[in-house]
Amino acid sequence: MAAQVPAEELNKLSVGEAGATKPKPSTATATNGNLNHDSDDDDEPEEEADAPEATGSAKKKKKRKPRKKKKNPTAQTDPPRVLISQLFPNNSYPKGEEVEYVGDNAYRTTNEEKRHMDNIQSEFLTDYRHAAEAHRQARGWAKNHVKPGMSLTDIANGIEDSARALVGHSGLEEGDALRAGMGFPTGLSINHCAAHYSPNAGCKIVLQEDDVMKIDIGVHVNGRIVDSAFTVAFNPRYEPLLEAVKAATNAGIKEAGIDARLGEIGGVIQEVMESYEVEINGTTHPVKSIRNLNGHTILPYSIHGTKSVPIVKTNDQTKMEEGDVFAIETFGSTGNGYVHEDGEVSHYAKRGDAGKVDLRISSAKALLNVINKNFGTLPFCRRYLDRLGQEKYLLGLNSLVANGIVESYPPLVDKKGSYTAQFEHTILIRPTVKEVISRGEDY
Repeated sequence: MAAQVPAEELNKLSVGEAGATKPKPSTATATNGNLNHDSDDDDEPEEEADAPEATGSAKKKKKRKPRKKKKNPTAQTDPPRVLISQLFPNNSYPKGEEVEYVGDNAYRTTNEEKRHMDNIQSEFLTDYRHAAEAHRQARGWAKNHVKPGMSLTDIANGIEDSARALVGHSGLEEGDALRAGMGFPTGLSINHCAAHYSPNAGCKIVLQEDDVMKIDIGVHVNGRIVDSAFTVAFNPRYEPLLEAVKAATNAGIKEAGIDARLGEIGGVIQEVMESYEVEINGTTHPVKSIRNLNGHTILPYSIHGTKSVPIVKTNDQTKMEEGDVFAIETFGSTGNGYVHEDGEVSHYAKRGDAGKVDLRISSAKALLNVINKNFGTLPFCRRYLDRLGQEKYLLGLNSLVANGIVESYPPLVDKKGSYTAQFEHTILIRPTVKEVISRGEDY
């Protein structure tokens, strides 16, 4: 889920030069989110003849009936509905891509003290790897099934139903969504809309053959949020735009690590991003980094932490630190490279720093109670309130926003007629290695 740069911070941006190298290939174990645990060792022979009796008499050989191949009881279904915990018993969830530190931090990989620090975070890593595998399999459904002609509502519901089923929490019982489920509403932002669009009830938008759609998915287990996004396009002319953003994201991930300075990471991202161009309808467009969007730290039950990762060169000398969790996300555009708020709001989140307010509207009080019990500070959308059976809640919701208790996140758009793309991964800055927790074979 994108973090927007406040307007006053844009004055601090300055373009610079930095180098980037090609990222290492993924080492994750999921394939498009689908797991196949069948092994050749389980195959049974289809046919087996009995040996002839040693009596010398000619007897007809008997043939056994072909044996059916054993079905693996823990194979994933389509759509995915088998619990991740069932597919990976004893909390043995797949690791993300582990990248060893280099330079001054190279000692961390084998340092006993750092390895001990890693070991005592077993619950933290278990929750994150659990959520990451659910993310890979939910997005695998999307990659295999999303196509032109589908409504955005069906796409969002398909992804979210899969994610909830995979972690075993439907989000319909009180407190259910706080234990595991969606980390934030699924973003389905099309063309010049870069982020924060999710269909509300009554949305009639249907995905078109010539659309470029960002799919931004958040899955959490016990408040450990995996935030990862990708872009789909069905017209091959947009491929250079998607490649630019994917390469920029991977360059940012490569630069990330303990003591890395955020402004310098932004410079590397920008250099890679803006080395691409894309031709659309005979016009060549340079791919621009969207300068007022950025990555961010992730805190328990809070998708936007206190640090931001710019996607252009800045003078920010803030360093990444051991124990940080970052969403490295980049956005490229054929437009102005700057977004503004426009359109009907779908995304909301209770502010973590909200003070006590004397609410005069009874519907606002009742809705706040629902939000506290079901979402806490996790982002939610109107569809989630609809699922809980809430009705006529807009007056109360707007009151909570006006009183600074709930934050609204309107869609973020570049100029009409432009196209935007996004790729994103969550990384854990562990004591011994950097783990790209959401990495998969797909991206």
